[in-house]
Amino acid sequence: MRAVTITAPGGPEVLTWAEVPDPVPDEGEVLVAVAATAVNRADLLQREGRYPPPPGASPYPGLECAGHREDTGEPVCALLSGGGYAERVAVPAAQLLPVPAGVALTGAAALPEVACTVWSTVVRAAGLRVGETLLVHGGGSGIGTFAVQLGVALGARVLTTARPAKHEALRALGAHRTIDYTAGDFAEVVRADGGADVILDIIGGPYLGRNVAALRTGGRLAVIGMQGGRRGELDLGAVLARRATLIGTTLRARPAAEKAEIVAGVRAQVWPLVEAGRIRPVVDRVLPVTEAAQAHRVVAGGDHVGKVVLRVSGG
Repeated sequence: MRAVTITAPGGPEVLTWAEVPDPVPDEGEVLVAVAATAVNRADLLQREGRYPPPPGASPYPGLECAGHREDTGEPVCALLSGGGYAERVAVPAAQLLPVPAGVALTGAAALPEVACTVWSTVVRAAGLRVGETLLVHGGGSGIGTFAVQLGVALGARVLTTARPAKHEALRALGAHRTIDYTAGDFAEVVRADGGADVILDIIGGPYLGRNVAALRTGGRLAVIGMQGGRRGELDLGAVLARRATLIGTTLRARPAAEKAEIVAGVRAQVWPLVEAGRIRPVVDRVLPVTEAAQAHRVVAGGDHVGKVVLRVSGG
């Protein structure tokens, strides 16, 4: 088969579409013929040599895919630990999801990673409730566009930070307020709005103190990324005064049993919202997998809204 390989740590130019050995499924795994996959920030970090795949995972990038089970022909999408940028991938059966009714394979490929990440963080870990306020950082990203929609569908009031060029698209997804993070302190805007009960943060260190300042009493800050850096300064007095909860979590390295629980939760609680049209995959563009390097440049530039999808075959 063919897959996108990383010839050496570096820029997008190190991604090469090449012949590689076929995957061999372990016990409990099935083979999926990949129609499409999607680009995640983790793929860029892996390409740079800063985020190696977990032990035993495929060495090729790609944390999600959509295609067909080779044993049954059933259309599926899947949460992966790696290997999505390939013609075939071995997937634990418990990490498969049906393609939601009415969703094309290119759209389905953009759902598993963001759905599992956002649901497991915002709902399972942070306990977002009806009537609460959710602040989503990086609203125009794949994570952000999904989180905005999920928050609205769950009955929360959703605020989001993004570049001004993305505000109209985010309001169309249901965001109640969009905040230009390039103009002033977002925490002041959020506090003036009444504060946030839950914050979903992909930036990390530089936002730490301001995130706590933006929380309401009893608020929960969930950090899932470090795009801005690993370190920040925190006023513990502010944490105590707000009775705040700080949550740090990742998805890729979780044990298979935990991933299976998350996938089951997403299927039960999120997939009905997708099939009802209350959440939709947001795809900025679809490129052939042979243009993976260009897809990485697009995601690194940050001007896209939603996911960049790579078409492998069919779809």
